[in-house]
Amino acid sequence: MDNTINTQRRKFLQYSGISAAAVATYPSLLQAKSMGTSSKPSANFHADVEIELTEESVKIPIFDGPQTKVWKVSGKVLKGPASTITSLPGSYLAPTLNLQKGQKVRIYLKNKLPAESILHWHGLHVPSKMDGNPMYAINHGETFVYEFEILNRAGTYWYHAHTHSVTAKQVYSGLAGLIIVSDKEEQALGLPKGEYDVPIVIQDRKFDSNNQLVYVSHMMQKMMGFLGDKIMINGKPDFVLPVEKRSYRLRLLNGSNSRIYKLAWDDGTPVTVIGTDGGLIEKPETMPYVMLAPAERRELWIDFSNKPIGTELTLRSIPFEGASSHGGMMGGMGGGMGGGMMGRGMMGGRRGGMGGMSSGDSLPLGGDYAVLKVKVVKKAKSNDSLPARLTPIKPLRLADAANSNDPRTITLSMRHMSALLNGRSYKMNDIRPDEVIPVNTLQLMAFDNGFHRSMGMMAMPHPMHLHGEQFQIIKREINPRHQAAHATVSEGLVDSGWKDTTLVMPGEKVTFLKPFNDFKGMFMYHCHNLEHEDMGMMRDFLIK
Repeated sequence: MDNTINTQRRKFLQYSGISAAAVATYPSLLQAKSMGTSSKPSANFHADVEIELTEESVKIPIFDGPQTKVWKVSGKVLKGPASTITSLPGSYLAPTLNLQKGQKVRIYLKNKLPAESILHWHGLHVPSKMDGNPMYAINHGETFVYEFEILNRAGTYWYHAHTHSVTAKQVYSGLAGLIIVSDKEEQALGLPKGEYDVPIVIQDRKFDSNNQLVYVSHMMQKMMGFLGDKIMINGKPDFVLPVEKRSYRLRLLNGSNSRIYKLAWDDGTPVTVIGTDGGLIEKPETMPYVMLAPAERRELWIDFSNKPIGTELTLRSIPFEGASSHGGMMGGMGGGMGGGMMGRGMMGGRRGGMGGMSSGDSLPLGGDYAVLKVKVVKKAKSNDSLPARLTPIKPLRLADAANSNDPRTITLSMRHMSALLNGRSYKMNDIRPDEVIPVNTLQLMAFDNGFHRSMGMMAMPHPMHLHGEQFQIIKREINPRHQAAHATVSEGLVDSGWKDTTLVMPGEKVTFLKPFNDFKGMFMYHCHNLEHEDMGMMRDFLIK
């Protein structure tokens, strides 16, 4: 154990370049590191649930022919209900963790990969040393022990690799899975449950002729964000969801590296949203489509009771603008030359099927293509009613912010083959004065993606994520020059309730209130276009 801590301490110092003066000023930087790297459980933490997760390289059958090599997480319950872990048979996705608010959870992460790795519990409010910061990455053969209490309200969360400079490739290779948290308040609502409460993890992937995953091959794919040519649902191609004539709760996660979806039912059925990143919203919201950026979650309610048996519906991603201004390369002319023609054409490619779910060369960002097919197969014995109100959400107050007249603005930019936050690239523990935040404070913050400046040729949307507690969005502002493009997504933005990730379109500024309660230490903020994150569009806050 001592050797493990010393090795990780040296690695920490190497990555961070931290000075003696910085350690003297912020001693918690090294303290948190040394406290959190044990391969043994804490004697004073009494877990209700214990889980073992193992990362390893395996081959699984995805298509006919050769099996596909993936990096997979397998899991088993050591203590607690057997239902704590559920797996999707035949899927490369990590198992789903089913947890209850108030549970104390211990997770043993065992790394059997030929590389360093660490997992982040996306959306969960946990101590800094348990959050999956890249500085805690473990080597092959090592074990990391997580211990935390589930403080979050009921909702759909997820976990994924968060390893320094290779997060995108590791998540793409399979290191990601869902976390479903429930609580008594949610259970009392009588929402669809069991087989009628369906997780939908949406990802795009690219495979070669031998069924092997293909990833980034040139720098432009990193700059724009990697896009696959095959939509995978719950780790499977050409997915069809069989349903009964009744209502369903669909838990959508955008688990793609960079792809943004504009989701709409092909028969014109409105999209009814009941939840977002941090669980249920106050009341259902109905809209023509819903935007879903990487790492965002949306919970949808849909009732098939009036659909005849045999009905097929398709959830499509429909055209939008603002995807990129790089010559319309990825749909930036959104539904015109980039989105429409490319999105509707080229459908005769390998494993084409399902009306354009894959194309021979690409599915352009901002294009038009099928995501999920649903088929009504039988009658139902019962049905659930959609509550008019779901849950009370106490709004955060601007007057309670420690900096109500001086928002912390984070400027997003892409230039010189770099992805930057406030002009800075990521370095471990490169904490600047404006990144130090007092614990137990409410902060007024904003993401500025070119609202006050010209963005040149690299005007791109950024899904921005903050670790730690979730936040509430106050307002969105758009530069008039980007108003027309923004109008193609604005009706599908869901800013209600609690969020941990928000889509910031080109020319837009998003202002929000973010609590920093309970835990000291470092918490990351970054773009969840994972290629951008790995290129440096990530920083740390130090909460002290």
